[in-house]
Amino acid sequence: MDSCKEQEQQGFNQAKFVKVLGPIIVGAGPSGLAVAACLSQQGVPSLILEKNDCIASLWQQKTYDRLKLHLPKQFCELPLRGFPDDFPKYPTKGQFISYMESYASHFRIQPKFNQAVKTTEFDHGVWRVQTEDLEYHSRWLIVATGENAEPVIPDIVGYDKFKGNILHTSEYKSGSKFKNQRVLVVGCGNSGMEVSLDLCRHNAIPHMVVRNTVHVLPREMFGMSTFGIAMALLKWLPLRLVDKFLLLVANLILGSTDQLGLKRPKTGPIELKNVTGKTPVLDVGALSQIKSGKIKVMEGVKEVTKNGVKFMNGQEKKFESIILATGYKSNVPTWLKGCDFFTKDGMPKTPFPNGWKGENGLYTVGFTRRGLLGTASDAVKIAQDIGDQWKTIKGNDKSCNSHVIILGKPW
Repeated sequence: MDSCKEQEQQGFNQAKFVKVLGPIIVGAGPSGLAVAACLSQQGVPSLILEKNDCIASLWQQKTYDRLKLHLPKQFCELPLRGFPDDFPKYPTKGQFISYMESYASHFRIQPKFNQAVKTTEFDHGVWRVQTEDLEYHSRWLIVATGENAEPVIPDIVGYDKFKGNILHTSEYKSGSKFKNQRVLVVGCGNSGMEVSLDLCRHNAIPHMVVRNTVHVLPREMFGMSTFGIAMALLKWLPLRLVDKFLLLVANLILGSTDQLGLKRPKTGPIELKNVTGKTPVLDVGALSQIKSGKIKVMEGVKEVTKNGVKFMNGQEKKFESIILATGYKSNVPTWLKGCDFFTKDGMPKTPFPNGWKGENGLYTVGFTRRGLLGTASDAVKIAQDIGDQWKTIKGNDKSCNSHVIILGKPW
């Protein structure tokens, strides 16, 4: 007699579509794993659909080698299971991936990989999720693709003329390939700063484009995490007062960044993050390289030429490579149809902390603009909400205790 898993796989191979008893979760990054784990604690099965061939694909496939968590590990834990005690304060990329894999294994989370969602819509009380292979049906849909699903590629005149290499940071691994090259890094956020620093350490000659104002803060103050200090102070003091304190200490530790070409916004760092989602840069060494002249700060790009770049201030310089540290964006509008819960940019219209729940069984996780802390908060809320519904409406058909029922015709 075939096992339950064999029966289920055979059914998947033959079915035209699948009825999922619990929620369908789109995305197997930290957000998808967190909500699946929380659902399992509520006794609710779920099915994760992941377009790539692994969990946490952004971390595994699209991050540079020297990457570490910018915040201490206690602020980056997923619900129900923390980091190992022997992990350092700021875990490396490899350690974070190991944590994700251990997390998935502990909660027996087994996503269906290579299932890119083509289109999803709510129809006659059911969410219909179409991949290349199958159509999945469920009364609940959890969008867990997050804020960083696709690279942002800016439209700058002349990209097609450039003879050198142009790549996004999602393709960058190490500065070792750029030794002795003049490299233009477009973008001055945490990724732009760290890539520029990495290029320095591999004897490249980085130039970093600063198009807008930016807050640069020391990663630590008084031997403690700047973020941790801010979170503690916000429990007792108004946000703007905390911002003033952070900027005062930052200026004492780092000096004025304006004279380096890094002008600060008028809005404080925490307020700006809450309103726009723009994260302050937590300095891990790039600022000292800017002060020494090893990283050169440039104004905005006007045009890319065959051998280099023309800048807004009239300068023109030659470069062998251009690296786009221009961030990521949501891809929800490309596959979720007929839903006005999201903006045209793929973010929930309802701001944090109430953007986790829509209508008709729609939920979102990983769209708070508050990192993994926001993800953990939303995952717990979603699981509790669906768990309450599950207790009253769960189906009677529990053959093989499976989380799906294989069907060959519409239900």
